Amino acid sequence: MFQISGPSKLVRAIAPIICLIGLGSLSACTTISPTNTNTPADLATLTQTNTLFYGGSILTMQGMSPHYVEALLVKDGRIVFAGDLKQAQKLKQKNTQEVNLNRHTLLPGFIDAHSHLNSVGLQQTVANLYPTPDGNVSDIASLIRELSLWQQNNPDFIKATSGWIIGNGYDDAQIKEKRHPTADDLDLVSTNHSIIVLHQSGHLASVNHKALELLNINKNTPNPTGGIIRRKANSQEPNGVLEEAAVFSAMATAFSKVPPEIMQNMAKTALNTYIKNGYTTVQEGRADHGTAELWRSFAAINQLNIDVVVYPDIINEKDYMLKNGSSLNYQNHFRIGGVKISLDGSPQGKTAWLTQPYFIPPEGKPKDYRGYPAYPDTKMVQDAINLAYKNHWQILAHANGDAAIDQYLATIETANAQYGQADRRNVIIHAQTMREDQLDQAKKLGLIPSFFSLHTYYWGDWHKHETLGAERANRISPTGSALRKNMIFTEHHDAPVIPPKNMMVIDATVNRTTRSGDVLGEDQKVSPYIALKSVTDWAAYQYFEEKDKGTLEKGKLADLVVIDQDPLKVPTQKIKDIKILATYKEGQLIYQSPQ
Repeated sequence: MFQISGPSKLVRAIAPIICLIGLGSLSACTTISPTNTNTPADLATLTQTNTLFYGGSILTMQGMSPHYVEALLVKDGRIVFAGDLKQAQKLKQKNTQEVNLNRHTLLPGFIDAHSHLNSVGLQQTVANLYPTPDGNVSDIASLIRELSLWQQNNPDFIKATSGWIIGNGYDDAQIKEKRHPTADDLDLVSTNHSIIVLHQSGHLASVNHKALELLNINKNTPNPTGGIIRRKANSQEPNGVLEEAAVFSAMATAFSKVPPEIMQNMAKTALNTYIKNGYTTVQEGRADHGTAELWRSFAAINQLNIDVVVYPDIINEKDYMLKNGSSLNYQNHFRIGGVKISLDGSPQGKTAWLTQPYFIPPEGKPKDYRGYPAYPDTKMVQDAINLAYKNHWQILAHANGDAAIDQYLATIETANAQYGQADRRNVIIHAQTMREDQLDQAKKLGLIPSFFSLHTYYWGDWHKHETLGAERANRISPTGSALRKNMIFTEHHDAPVIPPKNMMVIDATVNRTTRSGDVLGEDQKVSPYIALKSVTDWAAYQYFEEKDKGTLEKGKLADLVVIDQDPLKVPTQKIKDIKILATYKEGQLIYQSPQ
């Protein structure tokens, strides 16, 4: 890997204590070498932050074209020099640790433009129902098998959740039967325990009959506002499949009695998952007050070793936001960055709100089915946007379908006219089906699109043949169009929808290759360098943190990631295979690959 030399005696003494109280990552706690100071980096950097990096590709991410330096000098958590190696050696202090990158690549730490941090801990804890490459579910039978196996191996968790069996990540687009599991299917796992399995999009779920009974869902139960209870053909009896608001209510019930220690363990698991993938700033993208306070409590006892930015739901957590507000300043790596509002569902789940009908509507829907809004009452949306403007809260709006994007653009235009546009950096999350005219309007209104280009791989074929048809599918996440319009944009994985693997994000943004090998929208491709900008420099800008993060230059925080190959120098089809070797937060090593 790479090698480190310098003082480490003090750290060898305190390392066991750090591991016992949980401040060190798992890999850090298991790679301490008490006798050899010339080994791959260990916990030494938890106290030693004066470091000289050299001997590899150090890509600064400054400007619109690649810029490399020979050396990076870090002192007290910040970069003090980036440039010529000889000059860096003259500037270093006697106690400076030297890290030879051994021809590996150093980049700014990755910045998570949008995901759901705590839910990643859930995804890592419950039954893995993902299809390949992230799991093994390919049909209903394998889903039942994985869920049954998890049930056998996790009796304590099931007991802690008052009897719930929970799975996450199934995808009807990749299931052989091309349908959602039903209550009848899930009863094959258990009729005594309540079961809920989340769709990979997070916008649909399936439950068994025991869960339907517990949730008081029957043939007489009306659809909730912004959600649907799917019914059996020619009957009002629920078939077990839930959409949108109905899903969120079911999940709240399933987790209503989970002990705090389980939630805390899931949170720690989530943090470590991001750190192992090179992230130094992460997002809780639609928080309730309990989740927000969970992260605040972690910060209060110094349990956050990367930056966590929380965006509470503005509709459901209005009072919480009025009490707590937002801030640009971290307190022990925690801050509330603004608010989130979700305006529609998911295109892969056929619940996103479109202006034109779905290519093939869901079973039982009319030919002109276009999905639906989360909030049909636009006044409610406008009131929420206005409240954010009055309180100077940054807004992140989930809007996949172009009809939802229209709703958001209209409300932002009204708020800008009433309260002033200023430098608010409001964001369109996903922006999947964003039209050219909408990009133009968004630029005029000062909005930042955060695209989800991983759809091109995970659901590109599905969009082409099922949801949107070829013409609209080729424009999924239109990064090429945004770049031609000189717009700043970011990229994200929306974890746990897709695991937080940033090299997969870069790969999909560059190649736009589907599972079957088709290229979805050749004119929407961007270069590897621009793709990297979207998760470093431009992502820092989205967070109002461009003065501290996103590039490797003097004065900025030493948030760093070491990867085994340079994304600009490998065949583009190999970008997804690049490995994360180490993660540094403010000059401190917080993750080292066991490899």
